[in-house]
Amino acid sequence: MFYAFGFERVGVLVGDLYFVDPAPHKGQEGPEHGVRLELRVLERGELKGSVYSAQPIEAGQPIWRADFLESVQGRPGSFDRTHHHPVFRGWDPTRRVFVNELSADPLGWLGTQLADLDALVASAGFPPEVIGPDDAESLRSVAPEIVDATRRLLEKVRSGELGNPPRDAALTGAAPAASASGREPVLIRSGWL
Repeated sequence: MFYAFGFERVGVLVGDLYFVDPAPHKGQEGPEHGVRLELRVLERGELKGSVYSAQPIEAGQPIWRADFLESVQGRPGSFDRTHHHPVFRGWDPTRRVFVNELSADPLGWLGTQLADLDALVASAGFPPEVIGPDDAESLRSVAPEIVDATRRLLEKVRSGELGNPPRDAALTGAAPAASASGREPVLIRSGWL
């Protein structure tokens, strides 16, 4: 499940995630699940039909990401794998950045980050023109709704309703990696983001 919040030139996508790192760092082994939030560039496509046709909208290049993850085997509410990616190289995030404030008060931290779009964009290395003239104020005013959607998704992950391995591998959106034995594929991730 995911939510999309769109503004003039940027959007925020929030969705549940189940993830197994194929090359984990020490202490990060095993599956993790939770909620991923991404700030993305929005792009409008050309109309595909008449002036009345639906507008194609692309959630394009990622600018910033926050992962509210926990180890599947860990204690719910631990936020033991919660981190963010302040910079992307193209579509790929740079290394995980763990911040004490993020694990201590993840939703409060998120609200603070969303209140300063200019700083997020600048720290990600994007030019200020990537955001529309009203995007920062629009995002700031909607930030409580985004934080609430994130909270609701986290509750559904903890209840077992979301953030699970897919029952249909064709819906994972990611190619499986070969296992250590080389025989069976290993699920890497499921979810929209």
